[in-house]
Amino acid sequence: MTGNVKVRSGINLLIFCSACFAIFTDYMGRELLYSIFKPLTTILVISILFFGKNSGLIRFKNIMVAALIFCLLGDMLLLQDKFFVFGLGSFLIAHLLLAYGFGVLESFQFQWISGILFLGLGLSIFFWLKPDLGNLEIPVAVYILAICFMAWQGFGLWLKKRILTYALIAIAVFLFMFSDTMIAVNKFKSPFPLSGVVVLGTYWMSITLIANAAFLILKGQDT
Repeated sequence: MTGNVKVRSGINLLIFCSACFAIFTDYMGRELLYSIFKPLTTILVISILFFGKNSGLIRFKNIMVAALIFCLLGDMLLLQDKFFVFGLGSFLIAHLLLAYGFGVLESFQFQWISGILFLGLGLSIFFWLKPDLGNLEIPVAVYILAICFMAWQGFGLWLKKRILTYALIAIAVFLFMFSDTMIAVNKFKSPFPLSGVVVLGTYWMSITLIANAAFLILKGQDT
């Protein structure tokens, strides 16, 4: 393995340990430690991208870094319920940047069948949540459209080219949608046991897969 690949493996191990500790401190109600390890885990995910270098894909790399930075901002804002809408806005921007980054790789993907399926899924989730959204109805609707668009474009990469990196991205976008749906269920429908484990676990799996896929693409190992 090259030096950068070894470093990436080490960072992935640190991400796993930090994520486990963050999830544990959240479950135990240790707010101070959780507020440290939650952003730290996402910072570690972002750091993977700095070890992937490809002058021909610098725009893709910068977009991915920017998207994950907005995820980090969203992580910090969601530490307090009063900043929920701002956190939602940060993640919305992250989704749009991710979709843009996917487009930089293979241009806009117009796979109409998958597009209809993602739109149908998003609308189903929205109308199920709608009675409980109150004055957050419009922000949540816009957010759902954004994440469905991002997932459509991410999954479209794999539909276009059945390669490992695009498979990782396809899995990641489904995990991101699942994580956000669980947040909505826990917040607007009915809080459920171990929600933090489910939400955080799938979220960090998602962005870690995206970061690793981007690293492999930048290293020219997108097979």
